[in-house]
Amino acid sequence: MRYERCRMLFGEDHEKLRKAKVLLLGVGGVGGFCLDCLFRTGITDVTIVDFDTYDVTNQNRQIGAEATGRIKVERLSELYPTVTPIAARVDAAWVEAFDFTPYDVVLDAIDDLRAKIALAHQTHPKLVSATGGARKIDPTKIEIDSIWETHGDPFARKFRYELKKSGFKGDFLAIFSPEAPKCTTKGSFVGVTGAFGLALCSAAVQKILDT
Repeated sequence: MRYERCRMLFGEDHEKLRKAKVLLLGVGGVGGFCLDCLFRTGITDVTIVDFDTYDVTNQNRQIGAEATGRIKVERLSELYPTVTPIAARVDAAWVEAFDFTPYDVVLDAIDDLRAKIALAHQTHPKLVSATGGARKIDPTKIEIDSIWETHGDPFARKFRYELKKSGFKGDFLAIFSPEAPKCTTKGSFVGVTGAFGLALCSAAVQKILDT
């Protein structure tokens, strides 16, 4: 059976995962690996949202990127046929207009800080947010903690600052790494960006099991 070994690990709780509805925002270097992990764990009712198309520069780290020029969510819906694709840019306006109520967990793998702030205000009880894994090479440095406990990560620091500035008083889990950046550009290594996605999936699984 496809999920036999997952059931060995999770027992009867695996049914919670099978029944969960997940919203995954962003399916690039982090989100694509998160989707693969969700799907292989038995969480197959996943809605994926992204506006972007694949470029040759994505091929070092993104699942499906060999299909250059294709819309990411459309290609991934072929690879993972139970997902629901939405081709849209996740910006603050989109967040304000979208209905998040059907979903048990909202996973944030986007880069737009304003949209991340809006997501926190709208969905924080069910939100898990990734800060991003570019410019780093050591996946063992990745941590999962409250957004307010993140440290050593410049993007997470900016995220916290903007949350406070916006008057946000809630809390949610964040995936981050305090590893010092190894370059000043957008250099990336799938060993870290992929691991961010797997950590995001793990946090989602634990959140579903705890509800």
